[in-house]
Amino acid sequence: MSDSYVTLNQESHTMAGLAMAELMGAVLEKSVPFRFTAPGFSMTPFIRDGDIITIAPLPLRLQAGDIVAFINPCCRRLTVHRIVHVSEKGYLIKGDNNPEADGRVQLSTIIGKVVRVEHGNRSVRLGLGLERHAIAWLSRREWLRPVMWRVWRVIKPICRRNNCLTSSKR
Repeated sequence: MSDSYVTLNQESHTMAGLAMAELMGAVLEKSVPFRFTAPGFSMTPFIRDGDIITIAPLPLRLQAGDIVAFINPCCRRLTVHRIVHVSEKGYLIKGDNNPEADGRVQLSTIIGKVVRVEHGNRSVRLGLGLERHAIAWLSRREWLRPVMWRVWRVIKPICRRNNCLTSSKR
C-alpha cells in the first residue's frame, strides 16, 4: 500500500452517507486508500466511535471475517461491518456489536475493505488478523457479544500489559 491517502475527518467535514460512499468509491478506483473517522458503536470493541479507519480497494476475494464498507440495503447508508458468511447468494454482513445481521449483500454494493484501524494515534491489530475468522463465526451464531464481553474482561488487562492491542503508528 502506498503512503498517500485521502483523509476525511468527519469532525471537520460532514458528508451524507451516499455522497461519502460515492467519494470513497471514486478515490478507491484510483487505487488510493481512503481514511475517515468512524462514527457509531456497531463495531465496538474492534472499531470504536472516533477511530480512524482506512479503506482500501477490494481484493480479488473477500472472505468471512473481512471488514468492508458497503451500501446497506435496508437504509441505503454507507456502513462498515464484518462479513460473517460467504455463499453463492452473497455476503452476510453484521456489525460486531449488533444483535442482528444487516442481511445479504452483493459484491456490487461493497465499496472497499478495512485494512487499518487507528485509535488515539496507535494502530489497532485486534480484529483484523487471523482472529477475524473466529469473530465472524461467533457473530454469525449470535454468540460474539456474550462471549466477547466475558473474555474481554480477562484479556484486556493482559493485553494492556503486553501491548498486544496496539502497535506504534506506521
